[in-house]
Amino acid sequence: MPGIWQSLAISQSGMDVEQLRAEVAARNIANANVAAAPGAALAKPLRVVVQPVSAGFGQALSRAESDQPPPGGVRAAVVESDAPARKVLDPSSPLADAQGYVQYAGVNTLEEMFAMTMAVRSYEANVTAFNAARSMMQKALDIGGKQ
Repeated sequence: MPGIWQSLAISQSGMDVEQLRAEVAARNIANANVAAAPGAALAKPLRVVVQPVSAGFGQALSRAESDQPPPGGVRAAVVESDAPARKVLDPSSPLADAQGYVQYAGVNTLEEMFAMTMAVRSYEANVTAFNAARSMMQKALDIGGKQ
């Protein structure tokens, strides 16, 4: 049953990544309207970078020789975005610079809401795949127990 266990692990890694995407989008949305004083550091928007889990040549060769499937799934890293700060003209603000502009984090709330929605939908798809593999595993145990 290594294939079914691998399916569960792959779905779990997908759920972990999508949960991280949702958390990062929520953080970015929370910081979207936080202003910074002139010269102060702004909250940088974050991005999730996803890579497939792959084995090195030696590990892939040893797994192939022992009839094991290659590793699967994904892993993620969070990196700072280089999006420029958003400037809003508000000369009455105490955080305005000499020209009257207030700086906010370079977060596009529309993009972040889209990222949040996509993360939720992808998480749901991974849960469905996980449950399907778990159901197949349960059916195989039920069949094996009746003999």
